[in-house]
Amino acid sequence: MARTADRTPRRAPRRRSLVESLGAIVLIFESVVMFLAALAIFGLKALPAEQALIGGALLVVALFITAALLRWTWGVVLGSVLQVGVLLTGLFVPTMWLVGAIFTLLWAYAVYTGITLDKQKKEVTP
Repeated sequence: MARTADRTPRRAPRRRSLVESLGAIVLIFESVVMFLAALAIFGLKALPAEQALIGGALLVVALFITAALLRWTWGVVLGSVLQVGVLLTGLFVPTMWLVGAIFTLLWAYAVYTGITLDKQKKEVTP
């Protein structure tokens, strides 16, 4: 039996900006590292088990959700606010100051480069 489908034309997929793409890459990678960091904080008993695991899970989920919200300016601002949260994990394990600083620099570079290249692309393309 032949299936008759509605032949309505498909809408072209939305073009993602470079800020969105680069920012999502950084945030997803950061969420993986923060998951492992939460396990390390739990294993080192730097915090009570519930605080380490629930706090880590909330940070990981927030990073994932923010990666999906980067198409809006407030999503980029939220990503910047989360970088402060990642930096503050250094209060529990001092090595996390370094990890937080590295990811904050990666985030800043991704946002700056994305904005710059998006502006150049907009000038070249009509």
